[in-house]
Amino acid sequence: MPLQYLLIALATFASEDLTCIATGVLISQGHLNFFAGTAACLAGIFLGDLLLYGAGRLFGQSVSRWVPAAKLANASAWLAARGPSVILLSRFTPGLRLPTYLAAGFLRTRFWQFAGYFLFAASLWTPILVGATVLFGDHFFQKGILLTLAAMALILRLLRSPRLYRWEFWPMWAAYLPLVPCFLFLAVKHRSFTVFKAANPGIPGGGLTGESKADILTQLSREPGAVADFALVSSPGEAEEFMRNQQLDYPVVLKPDVGERGSGVAVVRSQEELRTHLGGASGDTIIQRYIGGMEFGLFYYRIPGEAKGKLFSLTHKTFPTLEGDGSSTLAALIQRDSRAACIAATYRKSCKTSMDSVPDAGEHVQLVEIGSHCRGAIFLDGGRYKTLALEEAVDRVSKAFPGFHFGRYDVRTPSVEALQRGEFKVIELNGVASEATHIYDPAVSVWEAYRVLFRQWALAFEIGRKNLDRQLIAVENKQGGGADENNYCETEELAMVAHGRERNS
Repeated sequence: MPLQYLLIALATFASEDLTCIATGVLISQGHLNFFAGTAACLAGIFLGDLLLYGAGRLFGQSVSRWVPAAKLANASAWLAARGPSVILLSRFTPGLRLPTYLAAGFLRTRFWQFAGYFLFAASLWTPILVGATVLFGDHFFQKGILLTLAAMALILRLLRSPRLYRWEFWPMWAAYLPLVPCFLFLAVKHRSFTVFKAANPGIPGGGLTGESKADILTQLSREPGAVADFALVSSPGEAEEFMRNQQLDYPVVLKPDVGERGSGVAVVRSQEELRTHLGGASGDTIIQRYIGGMEFGLFYYRIPGEAKGKLFSLTHKTFPTLEGDGSSTLAALIQRDSRAACIAATYRKSCKTSMDSVPDAGEHVQLVEIGSHCRGAIFLDGGRYKTLALEEAVDRVSKAFPGFHFGRYDVRTPSVEALQRGEFKVIELNGVASEATHIYDPAVSVWEAYRVLFRQWALAFEIGRKNLDRQLIAVENKQGGGADENNYCETEELAMVAHGRERNS
């Protein structure tokens, strides 16, 4: 059997498409396994793409002396800037692959970058062609070709979408697909698929999903003045009583106690808005003092056993605005902005200003006021703002929360200078499901983003494994008359996490 798949891979060197079709026929007749056959085709195609790239490199060394260096540099820069779209288009267009892949090598583009493009394009093309043959069998050339053409049309439409070239707007499944091999490697290395949930024994499930934001804020409130005033309410009356007790005026922030990615968060500016929002809430809601100023995301981690934690990421969250010209509607201004146009539907839904309104010339209209990327906020890398005082302040707040080692704070602060002095108010804390959000800075490449995400998940697995190992040792010591009671309580919580259960509070 392995010899069959090796021959399939080698056959792609002669004809990729015919080999995929022949493999599909054999699969439909029950002679081959679909996944193994498709993988063999993919392996051969990918290797062939790399060989073409290599041939282009070798060929380029002998002829580059006859081509002006400036023209080579311009052509290389053009191909590097349009790499994903060019490679995808050539993969789905017979006749373009050979010259395109040779050109990529000849122009000395970055090998690992284009190898990733080759693999992504082949991973799309191969299952489509093999699967179409399996699905339509003898009728492939009647129906399968039509399906393939439809797939090509879809790819070409995607290539024209501005979102393709801004990876921050990719669908979650597409953005996280390359993380699957990394996740599997970490699971094997640490002997568990869920050990990362033990990174935060003080948060049910480590903060992966379904945790109570109010419970987390309550724990953080052990550090005096760290958290913006809040309360958990279930009715307008309770919310208004909280505002009276805290002597608050509008605006205030409302958010679901259990929620993700900014869903259900609102800044309300009147009693009518408050009652309308709470009347439509499906569960308990947090009411929180509105903190003005600037918003930042602070991603923190502390390795168990180490005295100090570290700031892994610092994100400056900004709220996009558009400048009116006195004649265009807000909807038209959004469509003319290259970034805003990518998520125009989001802005139409979240912006409180009418899309049909015409802002005056020079007037600035803020599109969002919630610091969530999926709600339209712009995230910028704020690493340059990191200071020792800030890191110490975050570490102090984090240590006040028993069982917290890994996650991202959302904070508000009056100014950059205040943040650098360690002066901020926590408005939310997310556990292992959070991200180092500076990767969504438009200036951060997709490759750098994946490097950060790989490192982030490696830390989550490492911290979870060390927590479990340390606490299992503590259990043994407890049974032998060792560890203290506080250590044992944390051990009990970790043990429940390891077995996929949550402790009832």
